[in-house]
Amino acid sequence: MPDLLWDDVKVLFDPEVNGALPDVVVEGTTVEDWQVLLDLVRAQGWQYAYAVGGEPIKLSSAADMVAAVDGGGVPELSLSPVLKVWPIPEILIIFRMYQVESIDFDVDLRELQGQERLDVLVRFFCVIGRCLGKSVLMSAEGSPGHPDLGFDIEADRVVLMVTPADLGV
Repeated sequence: MPDLLWDDVKVLFDPEVNGALPDVVVEGTTVEDWQVLLDLVRAQGWQYAYAVGGEPIKLSSAADMVAAVDGGGVPELSLSPVLKVWPIPEILIIFRMYQVESIDFDVDLRELQGQERLDVLVRFFCVIGRCLGKSVLMSAEGSPGHPDLGFDIEADRVVLMVTPADLGV
């Protein structure tokens, strides 16, 4: 049985209601956690593309990502590393390194319609959460800190973090 049933959560995946790009975050991370994520992407065999400042480059290490964000201590040289990952060809997940202390990423709700696609997202959250040993939280676009669902490290699965009444059910 799936962690989440589409009929129970489909309102959370309505781009007209929640925005197309919900905020997903793993909080309390370190450079080592970012490296674990990079190693995981490679180990899972997921397709990926990496760019710094909009320029595609070879994905190297988390330390190099941090150096790009830091700009070598010169703020005007800081760049935004972006890692695009496709767990399946039809679903794009975009990781953005804004800071070391959190792993932030976007998913496009228009690509996550139906039980099959929801199951892919749930598996993705579980793999990342288990590998990092941290919760993975998804909030409506522009509403960080108020998660609707996520991988709960204590429960070891993806759970709904709002009540059915909050969903209008």
